[in-house]
Amino acid sequence: MRRPARVAVVGGGVAGLAAAVRLRDRAPEGTEITVYERSGALGGKLRTGELAGQPVEFGAESFLMRDPAGGESAAVALVRRLGLADRIVHPTVGRAALAVDGELRPVPAGTLVGVPGDLAAVSTVARPDAAADRDEGRPLLGPDEDVSVGALVRARLGGEVVDRLVDPMLGGVYAGRADDLSLTATMPALARAARVEHTLVGAVRAAQAAAPRAPGAPVFGTLVGGLGTLVEAAARVSGATIRRDATVRELHPTPAGWRLTIGPTRDPEHVEVDAVVLAVPARAAARLLAGPAPELAGTVGRLDYASVALVTLALPEPRLPELSGFLVPGTEGLLVKASTFFTTKWGHLRRPDGLALVRASVGRYGEEEQLQRPDEDLAATVHRELSAVVGSPLPTPVAGHVQRWGGALPQYAPGHVDRVASVRAALRASHPTLALAGAGYDGVGIPVCVRSGETAADEIITALGGSGT
Repeated sequence: MRRPARVAVVGGGVAGLAAAVRLRDRAPEGTEITVYERSGALGGKLRTGELAGQPVEFGAESFLMRDPAGGESAAVALVRRLGLADRIVHPTVGRAALAVDGELRPVPAGTLVGVPGDLAAVSTVARPDAAADRDEGRPLLGPDEDVSVGALVRARLGGEVVDRLVDPMLGGVYAGRADDLSLTATMPALARAARVEHTLVGAVRAAQAAAPRAPGAPVFGTLVGGLGTLVEAAARVSGATIRRDATVRELHPTPAGWRLTIGPTRDPEHVEVDAVVLAVPARAAARLLAGPAPELAGTVGRLDYASVALVTLALPEPRLPELSGFLVPGTEGLLVKASTFFTTKWGHLRRPDGLALVRASVGRYGEEEQLQRPDEDLAATVHRELSAVVGSPLPTPVAGHVQRWGGALPQYAPGHVDRVASVRAALRASHPTLALAGAGYDGVGIPVCVRSGETAADEIITALGGSGT
C-alpha cells in the first residue's frame, strides 16, 4: 500500500498559503502538507493590526477584483473558496491625486499606469513631447525585446511624463523607479501592444482596448475585519501542519525526494519529503538552491529588492480632502511617496467620533538610509509632510504605528521575465518536484501571488503523478 505523498511549502506568505490550499484541493487524498514559516506570523506582507481601537492594515490593503485576462482575479476566487465572499467591500472614494508643485492635482483618467493614451488628458500634470512619438514604420519593440519603462516613455513622450506620472504610479506599487523597472514585467499588456504598434500612444490605446472591461464594476476590494482573515482561513482550510519560527536552512535532493534542514546549526532537524514549493523571496530561494542547483541559484539571487516603511497615524477630526489618497513624484523631494486616507477611502472604517486613519508609504529603492531613522522621527516627518501636501496643519496624532518592511518589493530589471522562465524550465527538467512561487518571480499584488502559489502547486501535483508515492 502506498504511503501518502509529503509536500513541504517553504514560506507562509500568501503565495505559500495559496499553494497549500491548492494542494489540499487537488492533490490525492491523504497528502501530507507542511508549511514552514521562518517568522512567528503567517501572511507575509499581509498583516492586519490594530490602531486606536480598530483593525488596520500594516501591509497590503486591498486586491484587484478582475484578472487582466478576464474574469475574477485569483484573489477573489480564493476568497470565495475560503468562504469569505460576504466580507468583500469596495472603496467608497476612488479618486486619487498627485502631489505636484506643492498642490494636489487629480490623477488624469485614461492612462495605463501613468502612460497616456490621450495626451491632452494629462496636460494638468505634465507636458508630453508629442512630436517624439512618431511612426517610424515598425513596432516599438522587437518580438523578444524588453526595456525599462522609463527608457521607452522618455524617448517617446519626454521626461516630464515619466517624472510626474509614470514614476509615482510605479513607485506606489514597487517603491522603485521607472528608469530601472522592466516594461514586460511591470506592464505586460503595454509590452504586448508595443510589439505590434508603431507609437506609444497607439500601444496604450491598443492595450486599453484589449483589456476586458465591466462598466461600473469595482476595481479593488478588501475584507471587513482585515486581510488577516484571509490568512487565517487559508491556513485552516489547507489542513496543513503549520510550523512557525521554523527556518529552512538547507535543501538537498535524495533518491526519493528532498531533505530539509530546519532550525539552528547546533541542533538541526532533518525532514524528508517528496516535493517542495519554495515560496520565499528570491534571495532566500537562491540560498536554498545553492545545493541542488547552484547554476540557477546565481540567476535567482540577482533580483534586488526595495525596503519601505508604512507609517499609520490616527488623527482626531482632520480636514482632509475627499480623496482616497495621493502619490508623490520623486522630484518633489518628499520622504513620503504615497499616502492613503483609510477612513475616507474605505467606508466601513469610518468612525462616528471623526477619528481618521491615514497611512503613508516611505522610502524608494536606493533610499534605504532614510529608513534608518527612529520610529518617532519617521512619524513626525510624515505628519509634517502630509500637512504640507493637504495645505493645512493636521491635528496631533492620538496614536501611530510604524511598520518596516525590509527587502519587501522586488525590482524587476529588463529581461526579468525571460530569466525566470529559463530558471523554471531548467528546474522542471532537473528537479520536477521543486517549484518556485511568489512575488520574486511573477509580480506583486495579492492576485498575482495567489496565482503563482496555485501554479506551483499544480506543477508539484503533476510531477508526483497525481497520486501519493
